[in-house]
Formats: sequence, structure tokens, C-alpha cells
Amino acid sequence: MEETLFGTCPDGTQVKLFTLTNRSGMSVAVSNLGAALVKVLVPDRDGRMADVVLGFDKAEDYLKNPSFFGVVIGPSANRIAGASFEIEGRTYQLDVNDGINNLHSHREKGYHKRVWTAVAEEDSVIFTLRDDGSMGFPGKKEISVRYTLTEENELKLHYHGRSDSKTVLNLTNHTYFNLDGHDSGSMEEHELWLGASRYTPVVQGAIPTGEIAAVEGTPMDFTTPKKVGRDIREEFEQLGLTGGYDHNWVIDGWDGSLRHIATVKAPGSGRVMKAFTTLPGVQFYAGNFIEEQKGKGGAVYDARMGLCLETQYFPDAIHHPDFPSCVFGGEREYDSETVYQFGI
Repeated sequence: MEETLFGTCPDGTQVKLFTLTNRSGMSVAVSNLGAALVKVLVPDRDGRMADVVLGFDKAEDYLKNPSFFGVVIGPSANRIAGASFEIEGRTYQLDVNDGINNLHSHREKGYHKRVWTAVAEEDSVIFTLRDDGSMGFPGKKEISVRYTLTEENELKLHYHGRSDSKTVLNLTNHTYFNLDGHDSGSMEEHELWLGASRYTPVVQGAIPTGEIAAVEGTPMDFTTPKKVGRDIREEFEQLGLTGGYDHNWVIDGWDGSLRHIATVKAPGSGRVMKAFTTLPGVQFYAGNFIEEQKGKGGAVYDARMGLCLETQYFPDAIHHPDFPSCVFGGEREYDSETVYQFGI
């Protein structure tokens, strides 16, 4: 474990970077600003190390970060229709920041822009945050995210949340992966498998219709591995609505246990990443709207240079009783685990 200064907030608060390294040489760096995953260094088939996540060299850039590189989103990731919801007869108004809807809670006040309390251990960093009720979401909340690096080249993310009243909690990490290296250009040649034979179609604004549809026979089918770019330009209504892949896939056989949900392979480098989660959905986002952002080492990131696998409750679940519930509080505490395992 190594702790270093990563930057300073406008109010003078210092931002730290915590670097974990295992015996095989894999290295992970996380920051207490946004509980962000800043670096993941892993070897390719020839043993060459590269950083496989998009991001920035200093904390100040994470205070801008229009594409949400690497950060933990909360209290509610993804979209909520009409930027409002109702719990027990009371309506709560959220920030209108994505057309008429709410995206990722709040662009400036969300958990991704806050400095979390950090406790470093030998193989883990635990970030905690107290939210006394903000951004329109009810409830005084205590949130934690633990990053653990194992000797098996696994990066484990364990989330926990409690609230004194019922509220929406849907936490995720918004890291963009490029297994050839963060600065290697397009990831459309990456091969993706998803353990999901269904997905949630959307209307304009990327709000789910409420339907859970089969992927079979459509460009949304990743049940057999294929290159990300193979079908991404197909004339298919769902792809047109979101500029490419940016949908929630429904995990097959979800029962709350840790399940293997995705495998990504990079033919160029030979790197492989497997994703596991206890959650019912995963937002596969192909980075359609990244636009000329200067990143680490002077790299310039553009569209489809990284992909996200954002584990989650379904978008807008608060408005769809048939979706798994994202309402937590009182005796129902939020708890989830997501694992990214790297190999060749």
C-alpha cells in the first residue's frame, strides 16, 4: 500500500491516491475523490504492463470529468424518468440534467464529486461517506465502498448503504476499460460475452419502456462472444436511440449470489477481464459520447475508446414495479459486490 497526494480541491481539501500492488505485479490506484478507480496496471500476453482504465493524472481533472471516468455514482446511478419519484405517497424532485430526466443523481453534487473518508489496509481501501439528505433524495445515509486487490488479480468492490428512511439507492462504478491500454485508441475490436439473454429496451432519453425483451436475433445479443464493433452500426432502433450500445442487460439466473456476467477479451494484447456481480443488471456502455478529453499521459480520449460494465439495479426501477426494487432504508440495507478479474 502506498499513499500519495493526488491534488487539492478549491476549498483546500487534500485529495489522496492509494496504490495497491500484489505479488504478481498487478497494481490498482484509487482516490478518495469520488471513490474513483484511477489506474489498473496488468500484464499482457508478453508480460508488458499497461494501464487499462481511462482517467486523469490529477485530482483537479476529476472535479470536471464530464464522462464520469472511474468514479462511484450515487445515490442513484443511471436515469430516473421525469427527474422525480414517489415513495409512500410523497413526491421527490431531482435535478433535471438529462433532457427532462435525471442522470447519475447530480452532475456537480453527486457522490462522484465528493471527498470520501478513506481507511487504508494491507490489501484494501475503504471509502465512507455520510449524506444527511441531498439532491432531492430522502434519508440520512451512510455509504461505504471497499476496494480489495487479491493475489488472483481480482479487483473486488463491496458496496454497503443504510438509510434512516426509505430512499433510492443504486450505486455503481463508472470505469471505462480498454484492455489494450487506456491510450490505445478504439476498443471496438474487443470481444464481449454477456451472461444475459434479455435486456430492457428504451424510449427517447434512454428511459426503459418497462419491457424485458429477448436479445436473440438482434444486435443486442452477446450470449455468443463477438466484437463490440461488429453490429454497433446496424440499423436497429435501440442503437439509434442511444448512439450505440448504452443499455441495461438483465443477468440470467439472478438470485443475489455472485455470478459471472461478462468476459472481455482484447485480441491485440491478449488481456482478458471477467466481471462478476451480485446485482440484477449491467449497463454496457460503449463510450459513444466521449469527446476529445485529454487524459492520462497526454492521451486524448474520443468515442468508443473505452467500455463500461456498470453493475446496477435497472434504470428507472423506481417507476417499474416489475423490476427488482432499488428502494432501501430502515431494515433493508443496500449491499452488493462486483468483481473484475484480469488475466491473459
